[in-house]
Amino acid sequence: MTYALIDPPSAEPLTLAEVKAHLRLDGGDEDALLLSLIRTAREFIEGETGLCLIAQSWRLYLDHWPKDGVIPILKSPLQAILSITVYDADGAAVDVSLEDHLLDGAGRPARLWLRDPPSPSRAVNGIEIDFSAGYGEAGTDVPGTLKRAMLTHIGHMFAFRGAIAADQQPAGVPDGYERLIAQFRMRRL
Repeated sequence: MTYALIDPPSAEPLTLAEVKAHLRLDGGDEDALLLSLIRTAREFIEGETGLCLIAQSWRLYLDHWPKDGVIPILKSPLQAILSITVYDADGAAVDVSLEDHLLDGAGRPARLWLRDPPSPSRAVNGIEIDFSAGYGEAGTDVPGTLKRAMLTHIGHMFAFRGAIAADQQPAGVPDGYERLIAQFRMRRL
């Protein structure tokens, strides 16, 4: 299972104005840094939780169909399956019909089931599943607790901006961050 980002989010969950208000900043001297910290905080929280905060498109690559026929998709909240492609022995793409499938997009992980999918002939990455995931198109759709965690993290990174280069962020997380995101982590046995 390999995931590739196809279309990144068109916006961030937090605006520059929200971050500047949280940090009590007035000027525009730090705007470029703050924008990069917003992106870093979003990417970090998405990596920690498996969530997609803002709508984005992904591609899941599989070598073969699972034996039980249920495909777990680890990016949440899953909005829609956009397309499924299987490659034959000649490397030609064959589109799989989405008419006869079941999707549990609310579960974590999301689960997809297809009736009689064609077998891929390519040994590696013979199946591609394109899907969209995310809470919505704007930061207003993102749970407030996740936005609060991001603000806390951005404040921490901003406070240590001189000690740790922006390209080395995040160097750490502040106290309380783990408690804020704990309910959003995917639990595994």
